[in-house]
Amino acid sequence: MKITHLENLDCYRMHTPKWAITPTSGAGAASQGGRANRKGLEALYLSLEPETAIAEFQQGSPFLPPGLLVSYSLTLNRVLDFTNGYHESWPSIWKDFFCDWRKIRFNEGVEPPSWLIGDLALEGDYAGILFSSIANPGGRNLVIYTDQLPLHGTLAVNDPHGDLPSNQSSWNHSQ
Repeated sequence: MKITHLENLDCYRMHTPKWAITPTSGAGAASQGGRANRKGLEALYLSLEPETAIAEFQQGSPFLPPGLLVSYSLTLNRVLDFTNGYHESWPSIWKDFFCDWRKIRFNEGVEPPSWLIGDLALEGDYAGILFSSIANPGGRNLVIYTDQLPLHGTLAVNDPHGDLPSNQSSWNHSQ
């Protein structure tokens, strides 16, 4: 497996505006699971290009819902680099990383194989997985297991003027 170190990397994520109060939380992915994390496991999905973050947020819809693009600076050790896809030297389970995990989980009620890949990454003490975007061909994504951040790296939100909301009261609307 290819293991990489990411140093002062710019990353991006489109947030649903209401949840921009917690831009480093992996709780959203933990609520239902994600490509490489099972339900209950906090993970933060970032993109390495702003266009990829927008495409991932849009999820193939012809319409772009309201979103807030946030940028980050990341340093992270022990990242599995899967951007070149499966190689026969990798365990065969990795062939299924790009499975339609939503269909498998929600329509078929079965645990997606990509969740097992996330489990293997954590068992190997990896902080995340770098992988190619399906939503934006040529783009790259990174899943970070947020519990691993204190051990393997740092993540800083770029908010020099304090523009991000700090709590849910920002979303109370007066009539």
